[in-house]
Amino acid sequence: MKLAAVFSIFLIFSIMSFASDDIFKKEAVKNRADKVREYRNQNIKNPKRHNWVSGTYYMGLMAMYESASDDAYLKQCMEVGKAIRWAIPDKTEASWDSSFYSFGFGQVWYGCYLEKKDESILAPTFAFLDDPSKSTPISEPSEWYLENCGIRFVDGLYFSPPLFAMLYQHTGDERFIDWMDASYWDTSDALYDKKERLFYRDITFKKGHRTGPIDESNPAYERLATSLEKQTSKNGKKVFWSRGNGWALGGLVRILTYLPEEHPSYERYRIQFTQMAEALKACQQADGFWRSNLADPLEYDMRESSGTAFMTYGIAWGINNGLLSKEAYLPVAKKGWAAIASVVNEEGKVEWGQPPGVGPAPVTQESSNSHTVGIFLLAASEVYKLDDL
Repeated sequence: MKLAAVFSIFLIFSIMSFASDDIFKKEAVKNRADKVREYRNQNIKNPKRHNWVSGTYYMGLMAMYESASDDAYLKQCMEVGKAIRWAIPDKTEASWDSSFYSFGFGQVWYGCYLEKKDESILAPTFAFLDDPSKSTPISEPSEWYLENCGIRFVDGLYFSPPLFAMLYQHTGDERFIDWMDASYWDTSDALYDKKERLFYRDITFKKGHRTGPIDESNPAYERLATSLEKQTSKNGKKVFWSRGNGWALGGLVRILTYLPEEHPSYERYRIQFTQMAEALKACQQADGFWRSNLADPLEYDMRESSGTAFMTYGIAWGINNGLLSKEAYLPVAKKGWAAIASVVNEEGKVEWGQPPGVGPAPVTQESSNSHTVGIFLLAASEVYKLDDL
C-alpha cells in the first residue's frame, strides 16, 4: 500500500510537471497528434474487415482534419473510402455485433462529402439504409440497434445516431431525426442512471436487473447472464464503464454538432450532455485520468487512456461551443489532456488503452490499438481549439 501511494504521488507530480510545458498550444497539440497518427500507420494495420475499431480511428482522423485543416488527415480518409467504395460495413453473426456499429464509417464519408461535394460518396450509405436485406431503421425499426443477442448497449450511441443528424443536415428529411431519436432514447431509457447521470454498458450491468433463464449452450450465455458480481464492483459500488460513458458522451457531442439548435429534439440532448459532463467532472482523479470503473476508481486503479481521451474530447467540445463554463471545466479539460499526452511514448504509441471489451477491466501499459488512437485524435481536435479561447 505504501509503495502504491508513493507511486500515485509520483505519477501526479510527473503529470503536473509535464502539464507545465506548453502542451496546450496549437503547435504542440498538432505535433503530438501527427506523431500518434504516424506511429499508428506504421505499426497497426487495418483489419481485413472494417469494423468499429478502424471506424473509430478514421473518425478521429476526420475530426483532426476539421480542426487543423491538414490535408494529410483528409487524404487518408479519402483513400480508405475509395478502397472500400464508400461502403457501410455490414454486421457479422457474432453475438456482440450490431448494425448500431455499422454507421461509424458513414460519419467519415459525410466528412469527406462536405469537402468534395461528390454525391457518389454518400450513395452507398443511402443504399444500405434502403436495402431490405440489411438490419436498418426501415427493415427492423425496433431491433436494428440491438446486439445480435437482443440487448441494448451504450457503444452504439456513438456510431449511428450522429450519422442521422448529419444526414438530416444534408437532406432536411425528418425521417433521420425520427430514427436518431428512437434508437438513442430507447437505449438511454434502458441504460442511463438518472441519479448518477451515467450509463451502464448494457442492462446486464444494472444493479438488481435479472435476466430470465438462459440455456448455457446459448453462444451469448456469458453476455446475457446476470449476477451480483457482474453488477457490483469488488468494493461494493455500481459499475459504470469509463469508455462506455465515453461512447455516449462522444455521441452527444456529434449529435449536437450537426442538429440545429432550433430543432425540437436539440434541448433533450443538450440537457443530457450537461448532466453527464457534471457527473464526469466529479469522477476525474487527481492525476487527470478517469479510471476504468467511474463509480469505483480503486477497483482498477491503473491509468486508462481511451476513456480519459473521450472525456477530454467531450468536455473540451462543451467549452469550445459554449455549453460548459470555461471557468468550471477548462481545468478539467487541461488535466485530461495532460494525462493522455503523458502516455504517448517517444515513438508516438498511445499506451494504457483498454482493448476491445464490454466493461471495466485491468489495463497494461503496453496496450494500444486503433480505437484508442482515434479517440486520442478526437481529444486533440478539441484541445487544439482551446488555444483560441
